[in-house]
Amino acid sequence: MFSSWVGIETDSAGLSNDAITVLSSEQIDWADIIFVMEKAHRNKLSKRFKRHLGGKRVICLDIPDDYDFMDPALIRLLETKAGPFLR
Repeated sequence: MFSSWVGIETDSAGLSNDAITVLSSEQIDWADIIFVMEKAHRNKLSKRFKRHLGGKRVICLDIPDDYDFMDPALIRLLETKAGPFLR
């Protein structure tokens, strides 16, 4: 959803093996900032990709991961919580 913001390049992936796009170390290497929705996601990310996270900014948005894809309420939360980090 942030891909339309000027000067922002985005990618999206999940930590679950059944995610449409499963997060890779290459994506982490590419990223300047990594957003996760829940603390459990941050913990899983740290556990799986610890050696790739050095110097990376990982931000937990504290948003429950129980919204449908592109739910308007989720979009508003993401804009409110992640937006300031991207300006």
